Amino acid sequence: MNEVEQYEFDRRGYITIENMLTDAEVQSLRKAVDKLEEHALSNVDLPPRKFSAWGSEYHVNKERGYHVQGSCAEGKTLIIEDFWNADSTFDLLVTHEKTLPYVQSVIRSRYTINNSEIRIRYKNNTSRSHGGTRPENQKYRYTSSDRIDCMMVRMIYFIHDVTNEQGAFCVVPGTHKSTMPCPYDNDPDVEPGMIGLEAKAGDAIFFTEHLRHGGLTNRSDQVRKTIHVGYGPYWMMSQNIATMDEPQHITSHTLARYTKEQRNLFRPWPEK
Repeated sequence: MNEVEQYEFDRRGYITIENMLTDAEVQSLRKAVDKLEEHALSNVDLPPRKFSAWGSEYHVNKERGYHVQGSCAEGKTLIIEDFWNADSTFDLLVTHEKTLPYVQSVIRSRYTINNSEIRIRYKNNTSRSHGGTRPENQKYRYTSSDRIDCMMVRMIYFIHDVTNEQGAFCVVPGTHKSTMPCPYDNDPDVEPGMIGLEAKAGDAIFFTEHLRHGGLTNRSDQVRKTIHVGYGPYWMMSQNIATMDEPQHITSHTLARYTKEQRNLFRPWPEK
């Protein structure tokens, strides 16, 4: 992260990084997401089931090692968590060469991956506003004095173009530093100060989880698909909804194909 990026990240709570992924990476990830979407939709309503601490009900896929909730319908979304276990194509994001320097710049201690989700948003779906100053969000606090110190950050990878009309990721810049609770409802389409961040295939958005954010309504016929990877200090456990504050859900089969560097990104204590 260069000096300008650090300044803008600290000022706004996010930065957009153009061409984070190569064309080849975009193509392979898009195919993997499409394939996993098809598999998840055929299993999402089946047992075994798991109820998260936040009240969401998930299908636990024993064969492919992922958790999924939602449905394919107007206004709905499909969230696939722990996608690492489902397809080795996603391995390129575990120690992504361009990504890790950004993470290292804003997390002071040894960091690990604590969030992994594919968000698939169908027509007329909205991701409600959240983040900022609220009791359940304090573990994601943001500070900066001599340098930035984040408790959780997230990288969103775009595998196709997304305009505001197509449900762009949206933020209220600067709210990561606010000490006041948000007085507005959680509709991102009307919240004062909320702006959409349009992106091209291959771009990424890097932001602190303490920033108020959401997703504008997808008013198009395009199904909006993004890949999210979250990072935090080594002691922070899973921040996926299905396994919130539990150990990372990484299968032995997945760990077996990883390098030591990759395995350590999912472990509170590093492998020697």
